[in-house]
Amino acid sequence: MIRYTQYLMPTTKETPSDAEVVSHRLMLRGGFIRKVASGIYTYMPAGLRVLRKVERILREEMDRAGAQEVLMPAVIPAELWQESGRWDLYGKELLRFKDRADREFCLGPTHEEVVTDIVRREVRSYRQLPINLYQIQDKFRDEIRPRFGLMRGREFFMKDGYSFDMDEEGAKESYQKMYDAYCRIFRRMGLDFRAVEADTGNIGGSSSHEFMVIADSGEDSIVSCVSCAYGANVEKAECPSVAEKTVGSKDAGPFRKVETPGRRTIEEVSGFLGIRPDELIKTLLFETSVGDVAVLVSGAFEINEVKVRGFLGAEWVRLAEEPKVRELTGTPSGFAGPVGLSVRMIADLSVRSIVSGATGANEKDAHLVDVVPGRDFEPETYADLRMVREGDPCPRCGAELRVSRGIEVGHVFRLGRKYSEKLRAVALDADGKEIVVVMGCYGIGVGRTAAAAIEQHNDADGMIWPISIAPFEVTIIPVNVKNADVAAAAEKLAADLDARGVEVFFDDREERPGIKFKDADLVGIPVRVTLGEKNVADGFGELRDRKTGETVRVELSRLAEEVMKMVARKKAECGA
Repeated sequence: MIRYTQYLMPTTKETPSDAEVVSHRLMLRGGFIRKVASGIYTYMPAGLRVLRKVERILREEMDRAGAQEVLMPAVIPAELWQESGRWDLYGKELLRFKDRADREFCLGPTHEEVVTDIVRREVRSYRQLPINLYQIQDKFRDEIRPRFGLMRGREFFMKDGYSFDMDEEGAKESYQKMYDAYCRIFRRMGLDFRAVEADTGNIGGSSSHEFMVIADSGEDSIVSCVSCAYGANVEKAECPSVAEKTVGSKDAGPFRKVETPGRRTIEEVSGFLGIRPDELIKTLLFETSVGDVAVLVSGAFEINEVKVRGFLGAEWVRLAEEPKVRELTGTPSGFAGPVGLSVRMIADLSVRSIVSGATGANEKDAHLVDVVPGRDFEPETYADLRMVREGDPCPRCGAELRVSRGIEVGHVFRLGRKYSEKLRAVALDADGKEIVVVMGCYGIGVGRTAAAAIEQHNDADGMIWPISIAPFEVTIIPVNVKNADVAAAAEKLAADLDARGVEVFFDDREERPGIKFKDADLVGIPVRVTLGEKNVADGFGELRDRKTGETVRVELSRLAEEVMKMVARKKAECGA
């Protein structure tokens, strides 16, 4: 049992001016965190209790899946990152510095290099594999614009794990174990989540899944099928192939130029020409690590840069700026087209549906009409390069896709040999042959998960914690602590519940009842017991469910039992 008068939980009525999302606002108001610098926070006692509960679930499920906990250093020598090639690629998010001997180091944003170094030094034989190592540790990424409190901070707690196997088949099994463990973790935390296919980003690898908590405040868009289990980040979501040409006139003659003064956008050009947006062939010019590329797409859709990068196998892609556009087309932005364009050209599948259409003329204030793909220009290839849209057919079953918002709380990657090859992490197989080990990588943002739980579980009055990660399970509020009978009943109940292993927060402050109730709702402890003078005199107390607001009047003699039943019911909801 913890007494409010002996606990540092400074709640406030005011909404902080820099708090942009619900979790940030409520964690500050509830006294869970305090800002130290941009993107850097102190966890106050209640916030740390939540963090430790998230960590406990993580450890239990990681251990259950056969992973072993280690603790790697936060400060990493540059040599390891230079071996992997990421020292020059990672960008300014990597905080670099030198020690007094002028040696270069960084604050670790992730630990692929360090853990691979451990394995290459300590693992010699296939008999030592598979192995899965994880840690729960402080990380630092120098975000250009930290925001949303714990959702996108610079310093943060993370569970990162890494598996090592002798072959791809073993790596698939390790990946599936972690995927299943992550599903158990987020179910135990009472979260509504989706596991979706995702881009591998800076970490790399052949494939990955993000675990997304469904919330309107989420930064990411995800798609899910209304019928089957398919789900993906919108950047990774597959778009259906095009079976036949259905757009434009089949009787198109030779293409011709039309003056389109001042019309650049899809809406402006299609309106001026009197055609639908899907009859336009949009030409976008990209600079990439593998050279300049023109990417074509139907005017009804948007290009997905992640898909373009993946298709090209490029380290980076970026939309060409005005000087590059003029260099490649001889005209300002807004008038590029594929006819006569002397640059590598690839097209989205949507272009295959166009019988004839309109394009930029590579000339200012001009477009071409009656352009026929395959006759007037020929892309190098067609591929899925566009962004998915609400209502598109599912690539697995053909049913409708739905777009929703999500908060990424976990990510699992099949890394393959990206790091083990570069750092020479090898083991001898049964025949004594050196084999480069196959890796997987598995991360969960600890504080971010707690914040995501608030984003999903809150109301106008405050937080509504799932009991498995709540700072306390039960709060007891004696309305008037100066009343001897009320105080005695509250003390007895608190001692009884404490003896049964219930986490009790005892509000023993000499404050007005309204203030106590407001704070209880703000902090979001799942179960509340209120003991007022009249009820206690009649032999009763009030039991309230924070989530539903349901309040029942219970005899004092049965109150502890009823509290235990409600606590048990809430734990069952989280699978605890």
